[in-house]
Amino acid sequence: MLLVSAALGVYYAFTDSGQGSEADFVMAGRGLSAPPVSLSLTASFMSAVTVLGTPAEVYRFGAMYLLFGITYALVVIITSEIYMPVFYRLGVASTYEYLELRFNKRVRLVGTVLFIVQTIIYIGIVIYAPALALNEVTGFELWGAVVTTGIVCTFYCSLGGLKAVVWTDVIQTFIMVAGFSSIIIQTSNLQGGLKTIIRHAKEGGRLRFWDFNPSPLQRHTFWTITIGGTFTWTSIYGVNQSQVQRYLACKTRFQAKLALYVNLLGLWVILTCAVLSGLGLYSMYRNCDPWTSHKVSAPDQLMPYLAVEILSDSPGLPGLFVACAYSGTLSTVSSSINALAAVTVEDLIKPHLNAPSQKTLSLFSKVTSLFYGILCIGMAALASLMGGLLQAALSIFGMIGGPLLGLFTLGILNPFANSLGSFIGLTAGFTISMWIGIGAHFYPPPPERTLPLPLSVANCTVTRSSHLDWTKFPEHPFLRSWRTSDLKRIPIMDNLYSISYLYFSALGTLITVFVGTIFSLLTGGKEQHVDRKYLLNVKEDMTFGSFKKIN
Repeated sequence: MLLVSAALGVYYAFTDSGQGSEADFVMAGRGLSAPPVSLSLTASFMSAVTVLGTPAEVYRFGAMYLLFGITYALVVIITSEIYMPVFYRLGVASTYEYLELRFNKRVRLVGTVLFIVQTIIYIGIVIYAPALALNEVTGFELWGAVVTTGIVCTFYCSLGGLKAVVWTDVIQTFIMVAGFSSIIIQTSNLQGGLKTIIRHAKEGGRLRFWDFNPSPLQRHTFWTITIGGTFTWTSIYGVNQSQVQRYLACKTRFQAKLALYVNLLGLWVILTCAVLSGLGLYSMYRNCDPWTSHKVSAPDQLMPYLAVEILSDSPGLPGLFVACAYSGTLSTVSSSINALAAVTVEDLIKPHLNAPSQKTLSLFSKVTSLFYGILCIGMAALASLMGGLLQAALSIFGMIGGPLLGLFTLGILNPFANSLGSFIGLTAGFTISMWIGIGAHFYPPPPERTLPLPLSVANCTVTRSSHLDWTKFPEHPFLRSWRTSDLKRIPIMDNLYSISYLYFSALGTLITVFVGTIFSLLTGGKEQHVDRKYLLNVKEDMTFGSFKKIN
């Protein structure tokens, strides 16, 4: 899988004669069609965090995670009807270019820096996760895996640009589905069919979907997933450069909208696979939980542990599972490196150059891709110190992505928003999000807020057939503090810091919009004249109509 990805980079570097310009390198010459882009969108935010984190989430907390299917539908509709039309009309290469057109250079710079910081931290988690899986399944050197991932991603991003990224994503989507399928099919065979797995899940209370508790303090309810999840994922699909860059590279606006809607099907398929894998995991270990019985030291290791146990007799299948976790990583890291290069060149380098040629800009794009690739390997070392993969990843998007979503929302939907008001709004949203997010990381909510379901060790007399000593892997600091914390809890911990991590983004967005609107009105926002092309035009934009290719 690594070789095929690297080969695609070489292929596009040598066959694509148009790679000489920056637009070709970072936007694929704006000539892509909907099918590959839709699969690419699916692959890049369904990372190894999904492959390892989601099944473990379902195993511990139940199949309520399936409600994200509703969230994904809302996100795709909001993105394709509100944010995408404005970006596509303006023909921007970087979403942060919009911030300068709508506000000013200072707001653009702040947005760019926040995006760069958010993405680099996230990539660290995403590279480290599958390296851990590979280490556990094969005993392969952990840091060897981290460095290999970083090098392969950097290689095909720096050589092949966005086209290589999109087409490797297409292959990686199929590998992810195949890896999940191998787990689902094998657990079904061993347990006597999917019906048995569903029955076990029902008996173990894993099929409780409809929890309408309105409390924002409970980790997962219908409301936290549909409302909080929609804000979190809209900050990714609607305004995050890694995603926006892909659909803006489509030939027409119709193709861009189509890519988003087709991608929804891909998201549903991967979500269903991940939830079924989690239920299979529960069915296999319902009477002997490997985590509580210390066979694994963190929930993120449950999927690799299952893969070793049930696939080791079938040649090639453990490798397919590892390739599945790896596909998630490569697709996410490569799209992020490509987006970081685009943003750095467009927002930080280009404004300081005097009439640069396309060849110069293309060279800068390749060099920055190389730089970010190396930097991300370093970030993986930091990620090894962070805990709870799925939650950590989504928390980062919430804390930084939420206020950024608020900033773009002010620009696109609020004609009164001015640069000063929006800047104050962004600062307020970011400060409060970070305060609550960091507080929640150090003082995690008590179990009654997270509602983990019971795990049994009743039948744990038999030692499992595995060639690895699972207890030697370090336990995540996040989980250690969660189990052993005997701190005297004060009201702020049980209320403010216990807010569901899915609401971090909603909080950041709403505070940014509210504060930004008030300060804009106080500082003469009503008097300013804003060109209508920077705002959402309901009649023109909110249709499924075709749009002429940007020249």
